[in-house]
Amino acid sequence: MASSSLLLHLLILLLTLSSATATVRHRPTASHNYHDALTKSILFYEGQRSGKLPPNQRMTWRKDSGLSDGSAMKVDLVGGYYDAGDNIKFGFPMAFTTTMLSWSVLEFGGVMKSELGNAKTAIRWATDYLLKATAQPDTIYVQVGDANKDHACWERPEDMDTQRTVIKIDRNNPGTEVAAETAAALASASLVFRKSDPNYSKILLKRAIMVFAFADKYRGSYSDGLKSFVCPFYCSYSGYQDELLWGAAWLQKATRRPAYLNYIQANGRTLGVDENDCTFSWDNKHAGAKILLSKAFLVQKVQSLHDYKGHADSFICSLVPGAPSSQAQYTPGGLLFKMDDSNLQYVTSTTFLLVTYAKYLTQSRKVVSCGGTIVTPRRLRTIAKKQVDYLLGDNPMRMSFMVGYGPRYPQRIHHRGSSLPSVSAHPAKINCGSGFNFMHSESPDPNILVGAVVGGPDEHDRYTDERSDYFQAEPATYTNAPLVRTLAYLAHSFGQI
Repeated sequence: MASSSLLLHLLILLLTLSSATATVRHRPTASHNYHDALTKSILFYEGQRSGKLPPNQRMTWRKDSGLSDGSAMKVDLVGGYYDAGDNIKFGFPMAFTTTMLSWSVLEFGGVMKSELGNAKTAIRWATDYLLKATAQPDTIYVQVGDANKDHACWERPEDMDTQRTVIKIDRNNPGTEVAAETAAALASASLVFRKSDPNYSKILLKRAIMVFAFADKYRGSYSDGLKSFVCPFYCSYSGYQDELLWGAAWLQKATRRPAYLNYIQANGRTLGVDENDCTFSWDNKHAGAKILLSKAFLVQKVQSLHDYKGHADSFICSLVPGAPSSQAQYTPGGLLFKMDDSNLQYVTSTTFLLVTYAKYLTQSRKVVSCGGTIVTPRRLRTIAKKQVDYLLGDNPMRMSFMVGYGPRYPQRIHHRGSSLPSVSAHPAKINCGSGFNFMHSESPDPNILVGAVVGGPDEHDRYTDERSDYFQAEPATYTNAPLVRTLAYLAHSFGQI
């Protein structure tokens, strides 16, 4: 009996050790510090701030700017974000940025820990401005600054002396795209602040309802009436139908009112839900709306939205390498490639949808069927991770495309504030034309725009690191916003937060 007992104990011990060894062997190891990348991706927004900067500003080389914005129309439009490397405040991409930051927090804010506060601060910097821009009924101030005149100068935001033209949409000059996107931004942000600041949340939601009603009632593309100001910078090429569907989806989520669900059911097809859009961006929201509405069916069991699972699946299948309906193109190094102009914006938006849909599928215990090929949530996460790892340095160039992350990253980005000496280092004004001496310089940027994700390499995985190449070297707020969610997921998955 004693020997049998001893053998049994030895067997249990061996099984325990074997199990522990297997656990160690299969524990995922991270090739990147996703937590560090997450922190920096949010910090980037402090470098894009316009207006009066707060005492706790961490990007200290930036100073106050645009303090009289809106005065040309006798309104207060101080604040908000510069969209990219220039000094213009474009309402359309700013609203999309806000929506995506909010969606990131809603899906993964619970595990962001110390970065949750910074993410909510980034959102609020935008929503405070959007509330100002929508303060008047049936009117939205959608742009501050003349892009053509601004692009003729290379000036720090603190020095800019180009005319701060104010552009608006109203009943007579509608802009459904930017109005509906602004409604989406306000509605999604209202959910972010629902528990932490309920009064602010109510203000955001009330305004979102008002703005969406304006967008839907007074229809028309803002690219038509404001073409000379918004094109070719942020023309709406996809039309405004996608924004109406997207805006209604966010209002349905934020209000739970049957009216918005009825609106989606009645208008989904006319708003383009059946279109096979394979791109999700500041311009085209169809794919995002499909994924968002699929959650209502998959997770919240809203049976009337059953078809959105199929719509979402079709989009996902277009991205999966080897799937019968795959339409995605990848570089030799494995990067999803959509176009030469700021390609990484499509990479970050796509990976967002991949990990988000994977979450919904997991919660509902579903998979995707791509023409007989079964695609699991794990496969979607694997595809997304590969794209993020490429962005962070696992690429033929062996460089990170996020400024300040890793040992090698872009040194000469297409960004005025980063490329010119800071006000602290060079207090004297640098005039409009004089700044181009710095723009054309081969010297590294004197100010590190930490966390900025540049446009990225070309279809052959080549990156020149030339400041004048805005296709490759220019960062943008809407590139970073969806990346926040994916980085939060990866940091959590690998035990970094």
